[in-house]
Amino acid sequence: MNNSQFLSKCTADVIDNAAAQLIAGHLVAFPTETVYGLGADASNEEAVRRIYEVKGRPTDHPLIVHISSVNSLHKWASDIPEYAIKLARDYWPGPMTLVLKRTSEAENFITGGQDSVAVRVPNNSVAISLLQAFESKGGKGIAAPSANRFGHVSPTSAQDVFTELGNYLSIHDLILDGGKCAIGIESTIIDCTKETPQILRPGAITPAMIQKSTGLEVLIEDKSDIRVSGNLEKHYAPQAEVFLDQIPKAGQAFIALSDIATPEGVVRIAAPDTAEEFSRILYESLRRGDTLGIREVVVIQPIGYGIEIGIRDRLNKAAQGR
Repeated sequence: MNNSQFLSKCTADVIDNAAAQLIAGHLVAFPTETVYGLGADASNEEAVRRIYEVKGRPTDHPLIVHISSVNSLHKWASDIPEYAIKLARDYWPGPMTLVLKRTSEAENFITGGQDSVAVRVPNNSVAISLLQAFESKGGKGIAAPSANRFGHVSPTSAQDVFTELGNYLSIHDLILDGGKCAIGIESTIIDCTKETPQILRPGAITPAMIQKSTGLEVLIEDKSDIRVSGNLEKHYAPQAEVFLDQIPKAGQAFIALSDIATPEGVVRIAAPDTAEEFSRILYESLRRGDTLGIREVVVIQPIGYGIEIGIRDRLNKAAQGR
């Protein structure tokens, strides 16, 4: 890939061209409010196969289909329960993925052979503009996992995407630069195929928010019969080894809330003031540690039951390595 495919000015013409490239079967990396996604036409098996090749991702690992609005949900999902409609009305566009019974449009190469499909509407102006342009050309949805090699730290800037995947993308593939991601960790994934909602991957849409919307008790599933993005034990891992909730030693890197002091000789790579900032800068901080050549990173996890749950989920998987 060359730098001319790295597009920093996302004008209407640029986005229209990117949509045309998707229709033609090529890949487009684009920003969302969570992390950058690597997009392909979700109805094009050959294009989707390239996502798996570029990422080095197992082919039975399902993808998330991105659509521009809830009005397109019926194309991909069937038997949609009332509580899922409430969630979509309350939190789309937003960092929430719903797992629902699939229609015939959601083929095995998207679902990993399962009878369910994961769908979301992102809350990012570049992403929505791309989806709308794509749909105006006859596209139905963009399949987009995070734009990084499988198991690695997700990208939260276009430069991260280029660094991670530049050597794997073809001459027709594009990267749309929409700045840094606002949230920084992946969407909450909610299983809506059962009588009550179950969180399969925590994120910025919290259990309390889900319960408020639906009026139903929310379960957080450590183990589920549904495979979804990011539910393997080892994931989100930098090159460095990650240690959790211990006192860092000289030479180690350190990430913790700003009110936690840095011991002498420790390399402080992030000191966020809030859990929301912690989420936003987590992945870029782990990447910075790798750039600095640091071999061990200690992270003091934030305590709480909001987005902190999602942060702890990512860190516990990162600590397992690749």
